[in-house]
Amino acid sequence: MTATLEIVSPGALATIQDLGRVGWRRFGVPRAGVLDPALLRIANTLVGNAEDAAAIEFFVAGPTLKAVDGPLQLGFAGDFAVTLQRASGERRQLDAWRSVTLQPGEALRIGSPRTARGGVVAVRGLAVPAVLGSAATYTRARLGGLGGRSLATGDRLQAASLPLHDGAPPPDRRLPRPPAADGSAIRVVPGPQADHFDAAAMAAFFAAEYRVSADADRMGVRLQGQALLHNARGAEIVTDATVPGSIQVPGNGQPIVLLADGQTAGGYPKIATVISADLPRLALAPVGSSLRFAPVTVAQAEALAREREAALRRLLATIEALAMDGDIDLSALYAANLVSGMIDASN
Repeated sequence: MTATLEIVSPGALATIQDLGRVGWRRFGVPRAGVLDPALLRIANTLVGNAEDAAAIEFFVAGPTLKAVDGPLQLGFAGDFAVTLQRASGERRQLDAWRSVTLQPGEALRIGSPRTARGGVVAVRGLAVPAVLGSAATYTRARLGGLGGRSLATGDRLQAASLPLHDGAPPPDRRLPRPPAADGSAIRVVPGPQADHFDAAAMAAFFAAEYRVSADADRMGVRLQGQALLHNARGAEIVTDATVPGSIQVPGNGQPIVLLADGQTAGGYPKIATVISADLPRLALAPVGSSLRFAPVTVAQAEALAREREAALRRLLATIEALAMDGDIDLSALYAANLVSGMIDASN
């Protein structure tokens, strides 16, 4: 049995994403996947999915979603508000970092992210076909869920029916302590073409403040700030491999940070590479926000990646069943002996 989720409104740039397709870069296929894997893992854990299950990623403006023919449980990760609309027309405002169970005819409107560019909505049991081992959407090559395109009004997604225990659906859950905002410098490993910049340019890169320009999408982010001058080696290289986090510096000296959908090779020198522990924070930084860079070694980057994973594991372990907040707690209701002393209906 399945239940159907209807896309009433797709919001902005909403796509199906998972952790991405691995092992295809040598063929020119980017990994794709969510820009912040932690958000995906939190949203999926809230609804009882595997952490790497496909979910909906959106930017700037969230989608409006409706349960059509069966109950659905949705989980929300990100700093945004959620409006729940009952079939009766009643509306309730909810925060994210929790799950919500929708009955047929009920809808959820996802608000705009407040402190980042995007967020993630997970659907319990969401069924999306894999392409090259992943459901991640890469729109430039039309790969992934829904034929490799963004979500559109009227789309319908299928999900497994909610399992019942003693007649009750799974309880909604919440993350009691959402991740704290981090305003520290974005850490990078210099290179691999740091030799295209002299000491003054490297010093300027680490001393300057850069702003996230409006030219930012899943492919990359153009930064605005101190122009970085190339030395005699020039502003071009023989086309070389890139990875998410590569910071290319074209002829105008304004850095470009490649993200999940970034090309697999390029001809601009790369002054540094953002470490995996900090790339999600940069990838979802709002347009106009400022940031700075700080150098670390490869060994430090590896240690920071391990620390971030351990911190996420601790955070996921705090997810708990949601206490009553105005809705009826059906699990508690069905499990309780509501009237004691009853023997039969005639007593």
